[in-house]
Amino acid sequence: MKTYPTVLTIAGSDSVGGAGIQADIKAISATGSYAASAITAITVQNTLGVSAVHEVPVDIITAQIKAVVNDIGAGAVKIGMLSSPDVVRAVAGTLRELGIKNIVLDPVMVATSGDRLLKEEAIEVLRSELLPLARVITPNIPEAEILMGAQIRGASDLDTAARRLSLGGRISVLMKGGHLEGEETLTDVLYNAEEDRCITLHSRRILTPNTHGTGCTLSSALASYLAQGMALDDAARAAHKYLAEAIADGSRYSIGHGHGPVNHFYKLTS
Repeated sequence: MKTYPTVLTIAGSDSVGGAGIQADIKAISATGSYAASAITAITVQNTLGVSAVHEVPVDIITAQIKAVVNDIGAGAVKIGMLSSPDVVRAVAGTLRELGIKNIVLDPVMVATSGDRLLKEEAIEVLRSELLPLARVITPNIPEAEILMGAQIRGASDLDTAARRLSLGGRISVLMKGGHLEGEETLTDVLYNAEEDRCITLHSRRILTPNTHGTGCTLSSALASYLAQGMALDDAARAAHKYLAEAIADGSRYSIGHGHGPVNHFYKLTS
């Protein structure tokens, strides 16, 4: 019998389906892995923004994680929205207890709309308890600036920022450069702590409002490729390419009145 490469995503639910758990499941499935989930929060949101967040009780979050891992396992774990210090501690403790190693952490702090998704008091807990467990973290520029307490002024700063966030070379960092303005080329930088080197990933910048859930999509695709046994550099390149193509194809569609989603299943609809 065949077995699936499995990815457990631990994140919040997005009612409009463009980000969060819904985007994670789409991206993991589209890139060839089996997606399981542990929902940390239910958000009331659409393409215009987030209007409410209902946090799932901590014991239910940890029970979901254990139910999945103890039955089907997890070739990789992707972590997204956690919202509060208690949830961060509980998820970190559960992953330590289960001995999960292949962790991709997307330190979700702010939605594409600008709405805050991580409470201020949870940031230090995230930094001290969850970052050290990750194999890779995937911050965007605003998240990286918060985590390291310094500004990123241009693409030339991405290498330095990635190394600064690596906890002294203990974790790898995929720095997302999408927030850099005035650049025709979109640049991401991977600091591969396992090989102590940086690689730069380029793609054409697409001018489109349909960027809802791009961070969730990239980190989930990366986790999917790692679950399939890809080397880190190759997985990062494949995830970057997948997202670029999903954005490009998604730019042809109109959905909602704000930031629409990418087309996760562009290979089926092109």
